[in-house]
Order: sequence, then structure tokens, then C-alpha cells
Amino acid sequence: MPYGLYISAEGAHALNQRLEVLANNLANVDTTAFKRDLSMFKARFTEAEEQGLDQLGCGSINDLSGGVQFLETKTDFSQGPMRNTGAEFDMAIKGEGFFVVQKADKQFLTRAGNFQLNGENQLVTADGYPVLSDTGTPIIIDSPWQLTPTGEVAQAGDLTPLAIVRPQSYGDLVKSGENLFMPLAPPEALPVGERRVAGGYLEGSGVRPTVEMMELIETSRAFEANVNLIRYQDQAMGSLISRVLKEG
Repeated sequence: MPYGLYISAEGAHALNQRLEVLANNLANVDTTAFKRDLSMFKARFTEAEEQGLDQLGCGSINDLSGGVQFLETKTDFSQGPMRNTGAEFDMAIKGEGFFVVQKADKQFLTRAGNFQLNGENQLVTADGYPVLSDTGTPIIIDSPWQLTPTGEVAQAGDLTPLAIVRPQSYGDLVKSGENLFMPLAPPEALPVGERRVAGGYLEGSGVRPTVEMMELIETSRAFEANVNLIRYQDQAMGSLISRVLKEG
């Protein structure tokens, strides 16, 4: 099979994966504190260079591009725009930090502060997971309360700090659905002097619709170009085989 078919097929496969990432970003343009994903690619060496049969930069036919390969998906943790909702239990972290929530027997991190109260007066996420304090217990609100600028729940003369942490590295966070991140390493508590939480605000999605749409169009056209190249090479191969069989 012609080498070009493999290159075109790999290019189409990589671009199809990028289309899926972009489509998911666009689907979450209104999701509170959603962090967009980025598709990472790498250029491939030719087969001869991969096997050490030729050297990079030699100038021979083996020095042609080996195509492109989808490498991985990374999350852009840039802060989204702040939106004033005025809702009593809405909260937004300014700058670094994540809220900590309890799901089953594990703790997850989230930037989405669209909280509410459940039937037990616990502060919970939109999916019903308890929001934790810095001691690892659910936040209970059963009397008039206020949120301090550093993220403490003040009620009945007591202050209960929300658990606000940051990962040792953003590479330690894995998207787990429901706007949650699973930390692969223990996160560290954010120092009090760096804690900034705004009540009645929400962090918006990090997706910029215009940019994502432009990239979606660009990727769609590149995908179509690779599919057309596969078709043209297949037709050329079929024509060549037919001519050889006729002459034979």
C-alpha cells in the first residue's frame, strides 16, 4: 500500500480526534467554570528514520515528513470570566484554588461554585455532592450566614473555612465528569493570604465560542483534505492495477 495512504489516514484520524475535543468544548460553552481542552499533536519521522535506517536532515527521500500523530489532550486552566448572579449560594474563586467536594468515598476538586442546600442543610454542588470545610467535613448552613472575602462561612458567631486547595501541578488533575477533577497527588491548602472568594458570583466557561468555531471549521477542512487525498491515492492505485492487468 502506498506510504502516502498511511500518512493521510493517520492525519484524518488525528484531526477527527481534534474535532471531538472541539465539539465537546463548544457543548460546554455555558457550563459553569468549565475548562477547555486542547489537542496536542507531534510530527512523526519517516519509517526509515524511526527504524534508524536513515538520519534526520539527510536530504534523501526518507527525509520527507512522516505525517502527524495525535499525542494527548491537555486542559487549559485559565480562569474564566466572572459573572454576577446575586444568588445566595453562588461562589467564585478569584485566582488560584479549587473547592473540595465529597463524592462517594473520594474527594474531588472543582471550580464550579453554583452551590445549593440539600434537605440536610448541607452545602452541595449542582449534582448533590457535599462541599467540604478545611477539616474535611460537610459545610452546614442552618442559620443566617455570610461569606467572607477569604472563603469562610460566618454564622452564629462562628467561622467555618471552606476547603480551598491547589494541586502540586495541574498535570496531577484528571477530568472526572460532572465538572470535577480527581487529584493524582495530594493537593495543598491555599494560604489564607491567597484565598479570594466572591459571593453571588460564578466563574464562566473558559470556552471562547468564536475561537472554537474558527478552529472547528479549520479542522473540518483539513480533515476533508486528508479524506480526499486517501480517495485520490486509492483511485490512482486502482487505475494502475487495472492497466497492469490489461497489459498482462
